[in-house]
Amino acid sequence: MKILVAVMLAASFFLFGADMADNAVKKTAYVLMEADTRTVLDGENENVRMNAGYMSKLMTVLLIAEDIETGKFSVNDELTVSDIVSGMKGSVIWLEKGDRITVDELLKSVIIGNANDASAVLAEASEETAEDFVRRMNSVAFDLGLRDTFFYSPYGFVGEGSYTTAHDLGVICCRLAEFEFLRPYFGTWRDFVRDGKVELVNENTLSRTYEPHIGFKATHSDETGYCIAEGAESGGMTCIAVVLGADNEDASFGKAKKLLKEGCRDYCVIPTMFPDEMLKPLRIRNGENTAVEIAIERQWQFAVPESEKRVKTAVVLPEFADAPVASGQRVGTAAFYVGDTLVYESPIIVKSNVKKLSLKYIVLKMLVKIAEK
Repeated sequence: MKILVAVMLAASFFLFGADMADNAVKKTAYVLMEADTRTVLDGENENVRMNAGYMSKLMTVLLIAEDIETGKFSVNDELTVSDIVSGMKGSVIWLEKGDRITVDELLKSVIIGNANDASAVLAEASEETAEDFVRRMNSVAFDLGLRDTFFYSPYGFVGEGSYTTAHDLGVICCRLAEFEFLRPYFGTWRDFVRDGKVELVNENTLSRTYEPHIGFKATHSDETGYCIAEGAESGGMTCIAVVLGADNEDASFGKAKKLLKEGCRDYCVIPTMFPDEMLKPLRIRNGENTAVEIAIERQWQFAVPESEKRVKTAVVLPEFADAPVASGQRVGTAAFYVGDTLVYESPIIVKSNVKKLSLKYIVLKMLVKIAEK
């Protein structure tokens, strides 16, 4: 009897644990973002940490794009493969030590073919070692404000512990969307490298079937479920949709397309457009000048629903400021509202220096007036 109870408890524990693991895989997260302002338009579980898997390669591509932009190397540069590719598992283009291959072909292999060995070669060319490259991946992630993302490798093996969120991947894609030279890579469904010997087929079939497509990546595994990060441009909007942990390809692709359609259709980006001329000069007390011109420190833009385009501005300023005041000094605030929602806030600053009134200045002014008479 005791043995039977123990077996039943063990079976119950096993099923419970399996159920938890199953739920972890099936947990779906998604986010819809406007790319220029990185405004979150819609989302569910978007800040829940999930296994990054092969989506880690989006950060790898971002760093290589930055290297190309800064001139560290070009797409036409030819790299020599080291023994870093020895024993590389997963998707590969069968690189061996001593092979020569261009950055262009390596980028194709990573973006279209999800090739791990190509990722390793690019990482080593960028930072000398893959470990240094991973440190940079995490440093750039931190600089982008991503506090729920951590990378262990340039390739993103499922079991290595890398994690991210739908929101953080969305921010990475917003940054990737800024690199125009990447668009042809992201937009290619099928290509060949290594003198036509290796075929690359993009798992993201939206690259050939979805007209507004601008990128980025689709992957799947038993551990992560079906994942996609997709971008679209339509109607003057650039939107990013990320779906993680879907049950199947149709669900992930369908959800991404639905989100992008809603984003491009239902939202628009509008600028603050508050001219400095509408701000009266600020009175200065005990200064060499009695007033100084002021300005909004930074005009901005934000994504709002099409039905709520009207922006209200609230300006908060003191009646006067005491001298001295310095150029760039903050003296007030401009707040921008859509309905009752605060969408943006900027400091109001002084445009020039004003010195404090001194006895020497007063005497000189008096002498000038006497001389004018």
